[in-house]
Amino acid sequence: MKNEKIFIIAEVGSVHDGSLGNAFNLIKVAKECGASAVKFQTHIADEETLKNALNPSYFQDENRYDYFQRTSFTKEQLKKLKNYARKIGIKFFSSPFSIKALHLLNNLGVEYIKIPSGEVNNLPLLEQISKKNKTVFLSTGMSSWKEIDQAVKILKNNKLIIMQCTSMYPCPPNKVGINIFQEFKKKYNLQLGFSDHTQGNVAAIMALANGARYFEKHITLSKRMYGSDALNSLEPHEFKNYCENLKEALIIQNNPSKKLISKYLKNMKLIFEKKIVLKKEMKKNSVLTLSNLGYKKTKKGINANKYKEIIGKKLKKDMKKNSIIELTNLYD
Repeated sequence: MKNEKIFIIAEVGSVHDGSLGNAFNLIKVAKECGASAVKFQTHIADEETLKNALNPSYFQDENRYDYFQRTSFTKEQLKKLKNYARKIGIKFFSSPFSIKALHLLNNLGVEYIKIPSGEVNNLPLLEQISKKNKTVFLSTGMSSWKEIDQAVKILKNNKLIIMQCTSMYPCPPNKVGINIFQEFKKKYNLQLGFSDHTQGNVAAIMALANGARYFEKHITLSKRMYGSDALNSLEPHEFKNYCENLKEALIIQNNPSKKLISKYLKNMKLIFEKKIVLKKEMKKNSVLTLSNLGYKKTKKGINANKYKEIIGKKLKKDMKKNSIIELTNLYD
């Protein structure tokens, strides 16, 4: 358990706005922030949408067909991005939004495929993905249990990570659905992930505590960048904090306490715990009563939890106020 790791995906999506320079920079930033992988979206407008398709409520500035046409990268550009990611030591992959996009990514040799929430019902795409022998991340943000069951069945021969997701941008705390991780555990023998659309880190840490080991979070160079994702993405300093918080939470989870008294705790007990002392000056042969005893920090002596064991015993000698009581000072 101590060697267990997490996999953090920096979701670039289309926040690069079609700029290859932005894309290179985002890969670099994701690596610097501590991400395990960087993920793009592979859109081929003619293969996935008509010009009259609806826009999501959070992005109305540009027709989606035109947006995908303008911001999509060619195979050669994607190859350059993949090679750059490999050079700096971060995994590169993408979400295909059509069968043609899947073939493009497969020809590039990407080892992971992410199925977006909106593609879970695209069974022809899932059936093609199932043949590619890839590690597959399955997002479930728009799906019923019946639809998820269907997708899992199609992808059963792949290494499959099932991702809890709520397709809201941003996702409020009361819509995260942490309970779904327990349902996933009951229904599927699969690795768990969390596609995180919240604006903070708390939901991801709770997901980790419930078994998730794969995490996806949107990243941007600035929330002021143009596009559908930037406003609800994390800027570099926020994304770095996200990675650091998750890795710290994993250390905590992987190191359970057995409540044993270690050498460190023994030293702390000597510093902080109380010993038994006299509350007042007493003469030889005086009998100790509860009212005679005080409890104070000191280097040595009898622990305060043993006070009942010395009540009724007599002093072997005269002792002053605040004297440390030792068993050698007493007799029955």
